[in-house]
Amino acid sequence: MQVDVEVIETAEAAALAGFDMVIDVRSPAEFAEDHVPGAVNLPVLSDAERAEVGTIYVQESRFRARRIGAALIARNVARHLETALAEKDGAFRPLIYCWRGGQRSHAMATILSQVGWRTGLLKGGYKTYRRHVSAALYDAEAPHRLVLLESPTGCAKTELLGLVAGLGVQTLDLEGLAAHRGSLFGAIPGAAQPSQKMFESRLLSALQALDPARPVLVESESSKIGERMIPPALWRLMEAAPRITLSAPLEARARYLVSAYREITEDPAALDDILARVPDRPGAKRLAEWRALAAAGAFEALAAALMELHYDPAYRRSSRRDERPQLGAIALDRLDPAGLQQAAAQISSLLVDAAERLPRAAVRA
Repeated sequence: MQVDVEVIETAEAAALAGFDMVIDVRSPAEFAEDHVPGAVNLPVLSDAERAEVGTIYVQESRFRARRIGAALIARNVARHLETALAEKDGAFRPLIYCWRGGQRSHAMATILSQVGWRTGLLKGGYKTYRRHVSAALYDAEAPHRLVLLESPTGCAKTELLGLVAGLGVQTLDLEGLAAHRGSLFGAIPGAAQPSQKMFESRLLSALQALDPARPVLVESESSKIGERMIPPALWRLMEAAPRITLSAPLEARARYLVSAYREITEDPAALDDILARVPDRPGAKRLAEWRALAAAGAFEALAAALMELHYDPAYRRSSRRDERPQLGAIALDRLDPAGLQQAAAQISSLLVDAAERLPRAAVRA
């Protein structure tokens, strides 16, 4: 029985939501760089097979490349039918895409439709999806009502963001999306940053899950988190967003940082490398003092010295130039669980009080 493949013209979330599974048939390397959030990778050509077919296509014969490619695709689709798709019933509705909606996705979609499944095909493939992401994050005006959580280094902003989310406040965890804690010490051991494209995919998906009518709390960041750039649509909102500022004693912040970044204190080589790369070049004498503190295991003293001599002055300079309105200031006497819970409740209360006064944008990202 002939079953037609439904062609989907747009990669907007609403258009994809009607399918039971979004299947990315590109090679694993292509999928790893970026993909539609929630998509499942069922490649019709492996990385090695794709390279082999491409080489034959360019250097030998287009016909031979297509014949070999067809055999490989048929074999790989058969394996997916026997494994990942083996338990799907007759009501299963998959959406297929490849790089640009070409032979790989058409082959998979044709076979799945012949099985009897109502199969969709994303016209233009990943390139259509990528244009959608770029338009939303680079060209459009995002409608969200952001509030920045701002403080000197060591005030537990990331932990507070999670606690505030637990109180029902909308939050956007940029550092979590970028897999980086946003400073020279911010790399997360064992977790490489996503590609810029993958970061943007994660970011757009997170933004689309938020209610633009309600405030969204986000950490104040520079325009880059590690090696990942915050896209213009969001950065424009952050530049204009009102802020809630936090403060805490230097000693409490130093103690918190040593606990939060314990993995760095346990890796002397990594710590030494970071110390040597602190911006504004610490100078040989100061660097020797920091190294001596690290060698002695005096990590709280080291953290305090770094904040006093580098991070706090940089924060004060930035704050003096900041003309964004302030919704409130919270002084944290301590950064233990009880103190942070209390601060989270204060932040939540400030957001509730300010909700009606926050600006609204007219265009949805």
